[in-house]
Amino acid sequence: MNTTWRLARRPLEGWPSEGDFHLADERIPDVSENQFLTQTIYISLDPYQWGRRRSGTERVGDVCHSRTVSRVVQSRHPDYREGDFVFNTNGWCEFGLSGEGIDEFGYMHTRKLDPSVAPISTALGVLGMLGLTAYSGLVTQCKPNPGETVVVSAASGGVGQVACQLASIYGCRTVGIASTKEKCDFLKDEIGVDESVSHLDGSFEDSLKRACPDGVDVYFENVGGKVYEAVLPLLNGGARVTQCGMISYYGDTSGADPAERWYAIGRRHFERANVSIFPLFVGNYVDAHQDEFLEKMKQWLTDGKMVYKEHIWEGIEIVPQAFAEMLRGRNFGKSLVRIGDDPARNGG
Repeated sequence: MNTTWRLARRPLEGWPSEGDFHLADERIPDVSENQFLTQTIYISLDPYQWGRRRSGTERVGDVCHSRTVSRVVQSRHPDYREGDFVFNTNGWCEFGLSGEGIDEFGYMHTRKLDPSVAPISTALGVLGMLGLTAYSGLVTQCKPNPGETVVVSAASGGVGQVACQLASIYGCRTVGIASTKEKCDFLKDEIGVDESVSHLDGSFEDSLKRACPDGVDVYFENVGGKVYEAVLPLLNGGARVTQCGMISYYGDTSGADPAERWYAIGRRHFERANVSIFPLFVGNYVDAHQDEFLEKMKQWLTDGKMVYKEHIWEGIEIVPQAFAEMLRGRNFGKSLVRIGDDPARNGG
């Protein structure tokens, strides 16, 4: 059987709640010509998935969307054989079809993975959409210059930790904002930021000012809220801001558009400093930059210039709980759920 989570209703609350998802045992799909069947190993959990569900893009009854790493178990496709590892879009289920006639969610296409190059889980993280998001926002949009100050919010998260390291690679002074002491220590000791600041600190605004004595030239926005408001007065003339996420607003039930609210809060600071704002949709950068990004990232990993941390939950039954925990910031690193055997991890 194919254990599958489907959207049970259009979400009623600001954050996931019991009743939003339905678990069922379903028939494993048949494989047609030019298709192949894969068994899911890792499910990726990402904030954008909640926006799809709340907006109605993901419809009631749909398999809950997610990008996945999987293993081919049956193939009628000339380019894929049993045993191949692939990046694909099975969603929250144990088995899924790829190939001809299967929706790949537009811009992130199924591809083979080579476990000898990097752990297969990285296709959902540092060598996947997450890494390309950080690269597109920081490098392609904001074009950091050596010596500039880059501030990254949610810096210990999957996108944030990559953005911090990219800033360092490009010669910038890097300041990471996170929550707990453990996360801030990780940023300093393992990611290598110049300064880390906790937004839970009662003197957060003052601490951030001390960490940015020359102001802020680039801001990688993942959060919104009080973190964003503390950064705004520090923006230098000609600063660049990439608007990747606004997770503090994702649970809002007022009906206000998060992007409009975000811009309204920052408008006077943007006008004061002639700030360039870049809304970030990674799909706009896949065709032009994915190959370039993957080659550079593989080399940075090989050279030890890029490290990463994953937060892995276990078992398909826990997926909705893990998803809610991730949205509330209770993860540490890139959020994944392992539901199948990974031969390179724990002897799976």
